[in-house]
Amino acid sequence: MQAVVVHGFISSIENSTAIKRNSDSIVEAVSSEQIGKLPGTSIADSLGRLPGLAVQTVSGRPQVLTIHGLGPDFSTALVNGGQQVSTSNNRDVQFDQYPSSWFNAVVVHLSPQADLIGQGLAGTVDMQTIRPLEKNKPEAAVNARYIWNGNSQLANGPGVSDKGYNVNGVWVDQFADHTVGVTLGVDLESNPAQIEHQAPWGYPSDPNGNAVVGGAKNYGISDTMKRRGLLATVQWEPNEHYTGTIDMTYDNFKEVQQAKGMEFPLLWSSATLQPGGTVQNGLITSGTYTNVSPVIRNDYNSTSARVYNFNWDNKFKIDENWSVDLVGNYSRATRHDVNLESYSGSGYNKSGPLDTLNFTEQSNGLLYVNNSVDYGSGTVLTDPQGWGSGNNVVQTGFINAPRTVDYLANLKLSAERDFMSGPFSSLEFGVAESTRNKTYNIDQNFLTLGGGMLDQGAVQSAPYTGGTCSPLAWMGVGAQPCYDPFAMIRNGTYTEIPVFMSSLPLPPNWKVHERDTTPYFQFNLDTQVGNVTLRGNFGMQVARTHQTSTGERVAPGSSVTGGQTQLIPVTGGTTYTRYLPSANLIFGLTPNDDIRVSAARTMARPRMDQMNASQSISGDTTHLTSTDPNQAFFSSNGGNAKLKPTMADNYNVSYEHYFANDASGYQCNAADAKQSDLCRGGGGGYIAVSGYFLKLSDFINANSAYLYDFAAFVPSYLTPAQQAQLGTTMGIVSGPTNDGHGYVKGAQLTLNLPANLISPALDGFGVILTGNRTKSSLVYAGNSNPITVPGLSKWVANGTLYYQHSGFEARVSDSYRSSFLGEVSGISASRIEQTLKGGSSFDAQVSYTFDQGPLNGLTVIAQGSNLTNKTFVTYQNNDPRQVQNWESYGRRFEIGVSYKFL
Repeated sequence: MQAVVVHGFISSIENSTAIKRNSDSIVEAVSSEQIGKLPGTSIADSLGRLPGLAVQTVSGRPQVLTIHGLGPDFSTALVNGGQQVSTSNNRDVQFDQYPSSWFNAVVVHLSPQADLIGQGLAGTVDMQTIRPLEKNKPEAAVNARYIWNGNSQLANGPGVSDKGYNVNGVWVDQFADHTVGVTLGVDLESNPAQIEHQAPWGYPSDPNGNAVVGGAKNYGISDTMKRRGLLATVQWEPNEHYTGTIDMTYDNFKEVQQAKGMEFPLLWSSATLQPGGTVQNGLITSGTYTNVSPVIRNDYNSTSARVYNFNWDNKFKIDENWSVDLVGNYSRATRHDVNLESYSGSGYNKSGPLDTLNFTEQSNGLLYVNNSVDYGSGTVLTDPQGWGSGNNVVQTGFINAPRTVDYLANLKLSAERDFMSGPFSSLEFGVAESTRNKTYNIDQNFLTLGGGMLDQGAVQSAPYTGGTCSPLAWMGVGAQPCYDPFAMIRNGTYTEIPVFMSSLPLPPNWKVHERDTTPYFQFNLDTQVGNVTLRGNFGMQVARTHQTSTGERVAPGSSVTGGQTQLIPVTGGTTYTRYLPSANLIFGLTPNDDIRVSAARTMARPRMDQMNASQSISGDTTHLTSTDPNQAFFSSNGGNAKLKPTMADNYNVSYEHYFANDASGYQCNAADAKQSDLCRGGGGGYIAVSGYFLKLSDFINANSAYLYDFAAFVPSYLTPAQQAQLGTTMGIVSGPTNDGHGYVKGAQLTLNLPANLISPALDGFGVILTGNRTKSSLVYAGNSNPITVPGLSKWVANGTLYYQHSGFEARVSDSYRSSFLGEVSGISASRIEQTLKGGSSFDAQVSYTFDQGPLNGLTVIAQGSNLTNKTFVTYQNNDPRQVQNWESYGRRFEIGVSYKFL
C-alpha cells in the first residue's frame, strides 16, 4: 500500500507521542514537523514546552533548561549520544548554540538507564540528527524567515540591527543501491533583540529605616546574534553485518551588544535624598535626589564562539545473537568575550555641575526617572565618580576579555547478546573512556586618557565633540553622548593599562582536567507476567573519575595593580568512584495503559569554576603561634579542587493512558516503519500522571569553608624565626564543599487531546496541557534552616491550542513558571544567583501548506513570540519591589516560507 504521510504540527505531536510510548524508560520528546523544521523558534523554546521542563531566557532568547525544578548544572546534553561541551565557563549547555534545523528529534531522558553514558542527575537531553539510510527516498527542504522586533532600535553601532533572518537547508539522499547515505545541512542566522535594561544597585535604608534605591545602571541595548552552522552525515551499510555513521557539525556564532545608557549613583554616593518622598510598606516608591553625578555609558559586549562535533559510530552484527558497537566522539568549544565599558560625564570625580533627579518605582518594577536634562552638552570623557582613584588611575573605562576552551573526547566499546526466549530480550555490557579539559582565562585592562598614573599627572578629562542619541527615553531620560569606544582606542584617545584582580576575590585563571572510566552492564526486559506485559531494563554504571585543577596565587609581596603581579601555579585534585544502579520497568496493563516505574542513583559533577584551584592566601601574625586551625596564621579564599559530585537517589513513577488510535490507518510500509516511531506504535493523544522524588546528598555549598594544609606556603610567607614559632600549618579556606543535603519532589499532569476524540466535528483541533508542581528543601551543614534548591520553580505550566486542516495550521501557546532562584551574569563575567520573577509568555503561529499545483510543497508561515511583552525581572529579599534586574525585550515577529522538495 502507498504510505500516508502526516504533515505539519500534528505529525510532530504524534511522532513525539510515539517516541515517548515506545521508550523503555521515562522520556519526553519533540519531533520535527518535516526535515529542517522543529516546532517553536529554537531548540530551547521547543523543549521548554515539554512536561517537567522549563527554560531561562538570556538576552531575549530561551537558552538553558530546568528539568524537574533543577537548574542547568544538573542536566547534560548529547548529540547522537555524544556528550557535549559548553561555551559557558561551566558545564551547562546553552541550547541556543545549536541550530534547530539540524535535528530530527530531541529526546529528554527523565529516568536514567545504564547504557546512557554522560547522563545528568535530573535529566539528559539527546539531540538526534537525521540518519539518511533510515529514509526510504531523497528528501530536501529549504526554510527562510525574516525577523523583526516590536521595539525600535535602541542603540546604533557596528554589528547590530533591529532586523534579522534565518535561512537553512537540509538535503538527504541515498546511493549505491541504498548502501550509502548522505545528509548535508546549512544554517545561516542573524537574530536581533532590543533590550530595555535596568539594574538597580540595591536598596539601602534612609535615616528613617525605609529602603530606597541606592543607584541604578540603565541601558538601551541592541543585540544581534549571527550564526553560521554546517552539518554533514555519511552513513555506510555495505551488508547486514556492518553499519558505519560519521556525523560532523560546525557552529560559528557571534553575538554583539551595543549598550548605551547611564548610571545614576544615588544614596550609595554623594547624592542627597530629599525629604517628603512617598513611602509604601517600608519602601520609598517616589522621591527626589539632588547632587547627582551621572556616569554616561557607551558599552560594548561581544561573544565569539565556535563549536565542533565529530562522531563515528561503528555497529557490527556478528551473528543473530551477538552485536558490537564501537563509537568515538569529540566535542570542542572555544569562546572569546569582550565586555567593554566607557564613561563620560560633567567632570572628573563629581567636579562638574550636579543634577536633580526625580524617581518613581512603577508597579511593573521599572524605576522611572523624570529627568529631561540634555546630557549631550557640556559632557567630557572622564572618570565621573573617581572609581579608578583606588587603583591610582583615571578610569574612563574598563575591558574584561575572558577566553574559554573546552574539549571532550569519548570512546565507548559495547557488546550485546540477544536472547530468543526467556524474560530478557538482551544483555548489553561495555566500557566508556572520556577525557575533558576546560581552560578559562580573563584579561582585564583599565581605559585611561593617558599621562600615566593618577599621582603622575594623569589626564583627568578630554572634550567630547561627537553626536547624541536617546537610548533611555523609555525610562524618562533625555539625550546623551553616543560614540564608538573602539574608535577612541584606535585614535589614541584611550590608553589601556593592565590591571589584576580589580573586582575578583582570587586569581581568575584556571584549568580543569577530568579522566573518566565507566564500565556498565544492562539487562533488557521483554516478557509477560500473567495478563500484564513487562519491558524495560536494569543495570549499573561504575563511574571512576580522576580530576585535577590548576590555578594561581599571588606571590608574597607582589602588587595586584599596575600589571606587576607575580603569579605562582597552584594544583589540586582528587579521585573518586561512584556506583550508579538503575532500573526501568514498564507494566502494560492493557494495550493502551502503561505504568512506568524507575529507580536510579545519579550524579552531577561539580561546576568547573568552583573546582578552581586558585588561592588568595593571607597571613595574620597575631595568630602566628596559635594551634587552632580556625584561628591560625594562614587563611585563604579559593575554589576546591577536591569537590565531589552531587548525588541523588532518583525515583519516578508514571501512569499513561493512550487514547485509541489506528496505526494501520497510516498504512506504513516497511521503509516507513524502519524510520518512524509513529509507524511502530501509533501516535494518538494521551493522558499521563506522574510523580518524582530526588533525595539529594553531597550537594555543593558555594559559601562554605574547609580545612587546608598550607605547609607548602610556609617558606614563602615566613622567616626562619617565624617558622620556628608557627603553631600549625593548617588553616581555613573559604570555598565550596559537599555539605548539603535535601530533596526535590513533585507531580505533573499532562493531557494531549486530539479534539476529534470528543466529536468528529472537532477534527483538526487539539489541545496540549501540562502542569508541574515541585517542592524542594536543601540544608547545609551548620544551618538547620532549609532553602529552596536553586533553579526551581514551584509551578510550571504549558498550554497549546492548535488547529490543522487541509494545509492550514494555527496554534497559540502559553508558558508559565513561578519565581525561582536562577543565575545571571555579574561583575567581571562572573555568575551570580538572583530570584527571577515568574510569569507567562505567549506565542502564536499560523501557516498554510500547498499540497497540489505548481506550489506543491510550499509553506508560508507567520509567527510571533513574547506577544504579551513579558519582562525579565530579578529581585532580592523576597520582595518583588526590590528589583535587581529589569529587562523588556519587546515582541518578536517572523514571516517566512518553507519548501520541501517532493
